[in-house]
Amino acid sequence: VAALISLSFGGAVGLMFLMLGCALPQYNQYWPLFVLFFYILSPVPYCIARRLVDDTDATSNACKELAIFLTTGIVVSAFGLPIVFARAELIYWGACALVLTGNTVIFATILGFFLVFGSSDDFSWQQW
Repeated sequence: VAALISLSFGGAVGLMFLMLGCALPQYNQYWPLFVLFFYILSPVPYCIARRLVDDTDATSNACKELAIFLTTGIVVSAFGLPIVFARAELIYWGACALVLTGNTVIFATILGFFLVFGSSDDFSWQQW
């Protein structure tokens, strides 16, 4: 229960930083909300590979490594998009810093979710 509460708190704090980067009166631009797509897409390749691949194999698996590669690309894109927006002067650099802070917290929360609920015990995310 404590892990679930801390993950919820982490997600809320990360989204707060994202919203602050968008909605503060000195920034007032909502372009950074496009990183929400990356938050949704980031766990998808790993979840699909986890369903398709048997974890009993001790050797490296190409499907699983492709999923990790795609997830890494999505995460790097989520960090790159606010920087591109700031360099194109669509958003201010302060808003970019808030969005990057929110990205760090959200992706740490997503990683924490997979570390906490990724094991194959009685209560895991695979049941959902």
